[in-house]
Amino acid sequence: MRTLTYDVAASRDGFIASTTGDVSAFPHDGDHVDAYMDRLAQYSTVVMGRATYTFGYAFGLEPGKRAYPHMDHHIASTTLSFGADAEVRLIDQSVPDAVQALKEAEGGPIYLCGGGQLAGQLANAGLIDRLIVKWAPVVLGSGIPLFTGLKRPLSLCPTDRIAHDTGVVTETFMLRE
Repeated sequence: MRTLTYDVAASRDGFIASTTGDVSAFPHDGDHVDAYMDRLAQYSTVVMGRATYTFGYAFGLEPGKRAYPHMDHHIASTTLSFGADAEVRLIDQSVPDAVQALKEAEGGPIYLCGGGQLAGQLANAGLIDRLIVKWAPVVLGSGIPLFTGLKRPLSLCPTDRIAHDTGVVTETFMLRE
């Protein structure tokens, strides 16, 4: 079975973006970015929510195109629609069922690329296998939480911790059932 990894940046107080979705307070250069790019190359599929996908529009991503050229894309949304030539697939029904099917299909590791609502939904369904958090040396005070709507605490088993020169600390956890 394929693994699903929630690989995400967060502030020290647990937010993945400001309340408006702004991530400019997070460091965007340095050795932590190199490590993240190396991990991205290993994922074969990406699952992301609508807000995370459309966030890319501000940076030149065209609707229906892939944000990560080498990955198969699955976007959880009931409001987006793309033409027949779209490079991405929409998940507009049961997201946990669709992700379970992806995990059971042939292929490499799956990247959960936000956001907090989608992560909460998939965590509640027991579908996240690994959590990688790049803790930024910043406190936002409010924003979009790492997980939204958890129905129970998540039990984490730490497997790795790297302190980067930028002040970012990357921690990896396996999720326990």
